[in-house]
Amino acid sequence: MAEAVSGATALPRVRQAHTHQYVLRRRLGRGLLYLALLSGSILFSVPFFWLLTTSLKATRQIISYPPVWIPNPVAWRNYPDVFRYAPFGLYFRNTLFIVGFNMVGAVITCSLVAYAFARLQAPGRELLFGILLATMMLPGWVTLVPLYIVYSKLNWINTFLPLIVPPLFGSAFFIFMMRQFFRGLPAELEDAALMDGCSYVGIWWRIILPLSGPVLATAAIFSFMGAWNDLIGPLIFLNSRNKYTLAIGLQAFVTEHGAEWGLLMAASTMMILPIIVVFFFMQKQFVQGITLTGIKG
Repeated sequence: MAEAVSGATALPRVRQAHTHQYVLRRRLGRGLLYLALLSGSILFSVPFFWLLTTSLKATRQIISYPPVWIPNPVAWRNYPDVFRYAPFGLYFRNTLFIVGFNMVGAVITCSLVAYAFARLQAPGRELLFGILLATMMLPGWVTLVPLYIVYSKLNWINTFLPLIVPPLFGSAFFIFMMRQFFRGLPAELEDAALMDGCSYVGIWWRIILPLSGPVLATAAIFSFMGAWNDLIGPLIFLNSRNKYTLAIGLQAFVTEHGAEWGLLMAASTMMILPIIVVFFFMQKQFVQGITLTGIKG
């Protein structure tokens, strides 16, 4: 009898010990994971930190050895000098103009086409969607020369039209991503709206778009980054300096003032800072859009 009582008492202790070991291993694994992520984040942040501090250094500190990490004194004049040597304010406005049209095409046009592929039943829908996906396999370099010839016939060269008109007709990647997201939304909402007399365009505008914030934010961020960093398009289609974007303006600045590292780093910092700010404020929607966009048949 005593042995039975002793065994019954020891069993909870064994379970408690195993639970304690499991919690300890879990905390240790999580701690190692956090340590690895922290080390990786510091490693990847070092180039940006060096870029930022170099943009605030005088020339003698930039070329000094051993390297000076913290500028002393801080050379704030590098930033206004950038605008004195090049019209970066004009480049910024040109870039925002192009980025705005790209984001409108990514959010409005692509979502409308994606809704049609995801919800509307029509003959040949899957065939058309397959053709759309096939265009993603065609490298942009293959169509560059034919596009240039077409745009030259339309007198679009040295205008913003080659950079803002094509995005308004949608992007295959964004359409595919949004279609997958829309297919996961409850169909009952559309059925109820149709019974109330709502049109398909009304359903897309009043139901689909409000429920698709994460995927729309993801498309907007990708579109923003692509148009903001685009160098080939402006380099090929724009000739006048007053139409330069930030990417091609920075390239021209490197050619003219490549030896002035403080100015070059200041211009580069202004180039990448908006991307960091946009991602910082929209990272939650971006992660949700990537997570919730599943691959459904």
